[in-house]
Amino acid sequence: MEHQITLTEMLDARERRVFKQQELLAKYQMPMICFTMNIAGPVKNNPLIRKGFELGKQYVKEQLDSLKITPVYFAEINEPTGNEAYYLLDMDPALIKEITCGIEDGSNLGRLFDMDVLKITGEKMERAESGLMPRLCLICDRPAKECSRSRIHSVEQLQAKTREILNQAIEKEDSCHAAQMACRALLYEVCTTPKPGLVDREGNGSHKDMDIFTFMDSASALWPYFETCTRIGIQTKDQPAEQTFRQIRFAGRRAEASMLSATRGVNTHKGAIFSVGILCAALGRLEREKWRRPDIVLNECAAMTKGLVAADFAGLTEESAITIGQKLYLYHRITGVRGQLEEGLPAVRNAGLPALKEGIARGMSINDAGCSTLLALITAATDTNLIARSDLSTQQETVEKLKNLLADCAYPDKEILRRLDREFTEKNLSPGGSADLLAVCYLLFFLEREG
Repeated sequence: MEHQITLTEMLDARERRVFKQQELLAKYQMPMICFTMNIAGPVKNNPLIRKGFELGKQYVKEQLDSLKITPVYFAEINEPTGNEAYYLLDMDPALIKEITCGIEDGSNLGRLFDMDVLKITGEKMERAESGLMPRLCLICDRPAKECSRSRIHSVEQLQAKTREILNQAIEKEDSCHAAQMACRALLYEVCTTPKPGLVDREGNGSHKDMDIFTFMDSASALWPYFETCTRIGIQTKDQPAEQTFRQIRFAGRRAEASMLSATRGVNTHKGAIFSVGILCAALGRLEREKWRRPDIVLNECAAMTKGLVAADFAGLTEESAITIGQKLYLYHRITGVRGQLEEGLPAVRNAGLPALKEGIARGMSINDAGCSTLLALITAATDTNLIARSDLSTQQETVEKLKNLLADCAYPDKEILRRLDREFTEKNLSPGGSADLLAVCYLLFFLEREG
């Protein structure tokens, strides 16, 4: 049950806030931002409102960081009576007011922010002093003060509009952030150098039809897809996990078309569209604080793809098996990336991500740690790309060779990696499936490090 604030509690909170403002102004002798939320009704704080408040703090930080300004003092209070943040800033209050009004007027969410700017004297900077228009009503876009005085809108209407604004803003923020991190992971993967048989900054490996710029074109084209997957996850999070997966499959087919259009027909990221798209949808289904927990994210991927192998390969016969993946399943029961996802990506969970984090912990660059992570992934999952470019026995021999190498040295130097690259290229081998899993490792690492 949400805590409903009484009038007495609200008045006490306002009195305490005024006292704190006066105390801080007297101590620091500089202008202040006092940031609170405009929330109608007796419920002034809950998880949704707090998320909106956190976004407001993020917007303030971004603007101050862009000006290379650090608050002399910062504090926040989170009570049932509402969220409050105090910033003491050694700068012109007119400039501060310009920043806060830009935030308040820059989006629908900003209309829920109340960012008062107080001068050293305690006097509040008004919008009119900066030649700015008065704030508008949440519902009808008339001046907010007029609607407030006349009570033209009910509390229920204002609460419904507030929830709508908060939910839309959080959905947009989360989906954009997931897409940004996903594209970053794809770019880190292709830039990791040297990678045996794969496109990187030093060459094209075993590929004649693509280079690093082809991958950049492809990754850029996939940004909207990753955002869509995350949004679908958010919108279906109360439904069974398998339903989220079913809804992103059409988006995945459209993403393949966008990729092929951007690369002029070259398949750069088909595997990543599948695996990273599922991961983004899993993020959408989860609360933001759980994004930094790889096990939880991977468990959600498994829940989304439960029964996928059986469903996709049901009724396969020698006559109907056309793709390499279908034939490998039919003759060898190799499940490929489908099986990996249905099991929660054990190659990533148990081999790839630990190798990446251990390398970073040893002081290695993310590039060098990533190179060894790729080798670990090749040994931990059956890479069907390797088989497609050779045969099953060659893939198995390659895995055994890499296992022996990693047993002697978990993080081979560049000389060894370049020798492997020459060997893979001469044999036309390309561990593209493992490269996709490396991108997944990068994405999970970025998200975990944000915590």
